[in-house]
Amino acid sequence: MSPARIAPARKIAASLLAAVALSTFATTPAHAATDAELAFHWAPVHYQDTDSSDYDADYLSTVDFDGEWNTLDNWEAQDDSLARLTGAAYYSVVETSTHWFVVYSFYHPRDWEDFSDPFGQFTHENDMEGMLATIRKDGTTFGRLEAVVTVAHSDFYSYVPAGSTFTAGRENLDGTLRLQGSRPTTRQEAKGHGLYAWNGAEFPGGDGVVYVPSATGEVPSSGNDRSVGYRLVDTFAAGGLWAQRNSSTTFAGWGTFRGDNGKDNAANAAWGWDDGNDGNDVPRGLLATDPAYLVSVYFANKGSFSLTYTRNAYR
Repeated sequence: MSPARIAPARKIAASLLAAVALSTFATTPAHAATDAELAFHWAPVHYQDTDSSDYDADYLSTVDFDGEWNTLDNWEAQDDSLARLTGAAYYSVVETSTHWFVVYSFYHPRDWEDFSDPFGQFTHENDMEGMLATIRKDGTTFGRLEAVVTVAHSDFYSYVPAGSTFTAGRENLDGTLRLQGSRPTTRQEAKGHGLYAWNGAEFPGGDGVVYVPSATGEVPSSGNDRSVGYRLVDTFAAGGLWAQRNSSTTFAGWGTFRGDNGKDNAANAAWGWDDGNDGNDVPRGLLATDPAYLVSVYFANKGSFSLTYTRNAYR
C-alpha cells in the first residue's frame, strides 16, 4: 500500500486516540479526594436556631463532649460544660461506582423544652439529627451535588439544588436547596433540633448561631453568633462513634443512645434514623447503611445510578 493511503489512516487513528485520551482526562480527577476532604467540601453552612432560655443547650458538640462515652450523664454535663460544647459534626462516606453518599450527623446533649416536662413526653437526653448528601462522580475532584435528604424527628425531607436532574420519586420534593458558594445550607430548630434545608429566612426571634465548616471547632460567643467554626469528625474513626455501636455504656440498643432524662432512650445515631411512612422496604437506618437504595426510591430521573457499593463500612 502506498504511503499516500497509509497517512490518512494514521491520522484517523491518531484522532481517535486523542479523543479517547481527552475523554479519560475529563472523567478522571487529577487528585482523588480523601473522605475527609470530600466531607469538608460539601459540609453545609448550618443555621442553628437557639432559645434564649438556655442558649448553650442548642450548641453543637460531640457525643463524648464531656470526655467520656457515658450518655446517661450528658444532660447533666451540658449545664456545666459550656467550654466543651465546641462546634462539631460527624460524617461518614460510602460509595458506589457512580456516587458518593455523605451523611452528616449533628449532636446536642438534650432535646428540650423551656417548660416543665415531668412525665417525659416532650424532652429526652441526647439528640442527633442530620442529612444525607448524594454526590455524582463526574470526573472532578469533588463531584457534583445532586440531592439532599434531611432528618427532622421521624420524618425525612428531600431537596435538590438548581440544575439537578433529580425529580420526585416515591417521596415529594420539599424544596430547592440553597447554596452558599458550593456549600449546601441547612437550618435546625431550637430545642427539638429538626433539620431542614435553610429557607433563607432570619432566625425565629432574631437569635441563632451560624456554623461554618472549619479545621477546628469553636464555642459560640453567645446564642446569637453569626460565624462559628465547626469541625468534622469521622464516624468511622478508630475508637469513635461507630466503634461504640455495641457499647452498652453509649447505646441502649442498635443505634439508640442511652438516656434517662425525660423520655428514656429516645435519641438515635444515623444507623437508627427512620422515616415513619416511607415504606417497609426502607427500614430504620437505611439512610446511613444503604443510602443508594433510599435515594433510588425517594427520587426519579437519576440518570446512571449504581446500587452496588465499592465501599461501605456500615456493612
